[in-house]
Amino acid sequence: MNRELHALILGATGATGKELVNELLNNPNFCKISVFGRRVPDIDNKKLFKYKIDFSELNKIKKLLSGDILFSALGTTLKQAGSKKQQFLVDYTYQYEFAKIAVENGTKNYSLVSSTGADKNSFFFYPKIKGELEESIKKLPFNKIQIFQPPTLIRQPALARKGEKIGIRVFNRLNKIGLFKSQKPLPVKILAKIMIDAALSKNSDRLEVFSTQDIAGLNNK
Repeated sequence: MNRELHALILGATGATGKELVNELLNNPNFCKISVFGRRVPDIDNKKLFKYKIDFSELNKIKKLLSGDILFSALGTTLKQAGSKKQQFLVDYTYQYEFAKIAVENGTKNYSLVSSTGADKNSFFFYPKIKGELEESIKKLPFNKIQIFQPPTLIRQPALARKGEKIGIRVFNRLNKIGLFKSQKPLPVKILAKIMIDAALSKNSDRLEVFSTQDIAGLNNK
């Protein structure tokens, strides 16, 4: 790279966000990592700047929302959120409003953790939210937008979800007999590395959507 970069991260205390922070701190292409959230990582590093924020008052910190690349790994479950309204706030509203301010402030590139099956027309609530966010983000004037639709993720033990644990066991058994190879569960550390490599690539396409199959292919390189 010609110069060191400033990365912004949403969702830095989540499974993928934790790995993004770790990888970026160890990547010489990045000189500054700013993380934003209701909670922030319990680590200290001269490259890491931590901001506890209220997502309903983003205008109060508007000047801070500027960098080279915004990595958005924010997300919750219906159980954690408590209602569909609250889940929509986290999975759509907070991410979209943050991205909108960031691009207005000159942030050029955007990298989003979405979901396999994301579809704004889905009958199911979760993939519908993810699809709606994807479509809204595509309309923002970033120079480069990269959207990742990963398979079931293998999270850190403390963050692992019961349903995902079951899914991982099922897919692992199917993978052993040669089925659903593209759906092989993916460690969050690998997803973080793939996202950073893609962000640093010289691909000139404005929009790249990495499907589950695309991610599996990158992981096997």
